[in-house]
Amino acid sequence: MQKYILILLLSTLSFSIFAQENYFQQKLTYNIDVTLNDKEKSLKGFETIVYKNNSPSTLDFIWFHIWPNAYKNESTALFQQIRNDTSRKEKLKNVSYGSIDGLGFKVNGKLAETKAHPNPQYIDIVKVMLPAPLKSGDSVTITTGFNVKLPSYFSRSGYAGTEFMATQWYPKPAVFDRDGWHEFPYLDMGEFYSEYADYKVNITLPTNYVVGATGVLQNADELAAYKSIGAKNTAARNNKPALYRAKSSSGTKTLTYLINDVPDFAWFADQDLVIQYDTIKLASGKVVDAFSYYHNKENTLWVNSIDYIKDATKKYSQWIGEYEYPVVQAIEGPKNNASGGMEYPTITLITSPDAKKETLDGVITHEVGHNWFMSMLGNNERIHTWQDEGFNTFFQFRYEAEKYRSNSIFGDAIPAKIKELPADRFLASVYGALSNVPMQSAIETPAADFKTSEEYSLISYAKTALWLYILESQVGKEKFDQAFKNYFSEWKNKHPQPLDFKISMEKSLGVNLDKYFSLLNQQGKF
Repeated sequence: MQKYILILLLSTLSFSIFAQENYFQQKLTYNIDVTLNDKEKSLKGFETIVYKNNSPSTLDFIWFHIWPNAYKNESTALFQQIRNDTSRKEKLKNVSYGSIDGLGFKVNGKLAETKAHPNPQYIDIVKVMLPAPLKSGDSVTITTGFNVKLPSYFSRSGYAGTEFMATQWYPKPAVFDRDGWHEFPYLDMGEFYSEYADYKVNITLPTNYVVGATGVLQNADELAAYKSIGAKNTAARNNKPALYRAKSSSGTKTLTYLINDVPDFAWFADQDLVIQYDTIKLASGKVVDAFSYYHNKENTLWVNSIDYIKDATKKYSQWIGEYEYPVVQAIEGPKNNASGGMEYPTITLITSPDAKKETLDGVITHEVGHNWFMSMLGNNERIHTWQDEGFNTFFQFRYEAEKYRSNSIFGDAIPAKIKELPADRFLASVYGALSNVPMQSAIETPAADFKTSEEYSLISYAKTALWLYILESQVGKEKFDQAFKNYFSEWKNKHPQPLDFKISMEKSLGVNLDKYFSLLNQQGKF
């Protein structure tokens, strides 16, 4: 038996080393200037991208996502997917379309030819031809202007009243990895896969807006105002909140944000937002700034949102690996637009009603948790959705069980006697009930292949969490947690695939997981 374990450890170690030796990822650096026209609901921008080819291949072109064109007309892949899903098509009532134009790609100063994607539904993808081949190890500088007409908010990006959600808003190179190019259209059901990059973004907008964005605000006066007002609101959260007031009621301001090694950049703006601010001290001694932004209304549970952000960041850091970024934020968006929220590096948009503290806390925790599963671990969410949503749900369930003896799947259906159990037995009961829920599709199903959003959510979130719980139960919580921490440490700021996760866990646990991982392709119950 000892000889078998030694052979297994040596083989998985050599396989892991081989996989890492053949691994590469591209490196991008963005400088973006963007101006919001809040009257016309539009953006005007210019971006400069330094694109370094770390692959062993010579590139003759780069696929670009121009996501705003997904909102342009009824024939795009986005609209077609929503129309074909009876549970989602109500979202398309009275929508205003969006688009992007004004593009003029230059590569090292030379105008570049562009080619449309051959699929007519994919007008949100464009091929930028390189004037000269980009060899392995070399870099090019790509520039373009762009104008964005924002859609009404119905699928992550857009405007609702005075609130602006600037997501999927700038031209963005598709991922090129060991499997080649991943150019795919924007979809409502199914998320993203993005290259890691460093960002400097200058946002110009009217002075009376509060902004929450990916990264660290560089304007000292504005940051000091947010922190001062936010700290007061955190300390006196049941009093009438202090609101941000610009020094001048007219004109514009330009806010600069910096962040390195993240897969995306999003920003949100609204007037009369309540700001909360506090700091989080992690186990290592690292201090993280925490901000919450929410609508100024009476009796809102968001007065405690800063605590939920802090608790989630501490727990996930304890269970998985330390939070890497200097800031963590959550912002309240339009009410319940067919989702609980949408995550971006260092900031998440929450669209869930705040009817119960357990519900709001659970949603905020899930979305904050995506800083681990989407941002710090950048898997391909479109193809392997479970590696991001399912992993995150597993830890969300643990958080809800320990803190409230609640569960976001079963809600009020959990009997009182189950809620009296210790957290581990409570979770066992929850997963026992979940194992009896019909879940037909295999976990390893690409997001675009699910027929309905209900099946997508049930499989990618809940069935995967159950799958992980089965493994945890077999190897023990302590061993599982350590193995998962090793996986996080090994693949942080990279693009792990399912095989990478398997190899990492086998290496840590010292067991062969072939039989267990075969369950990813199993239809129906385990």
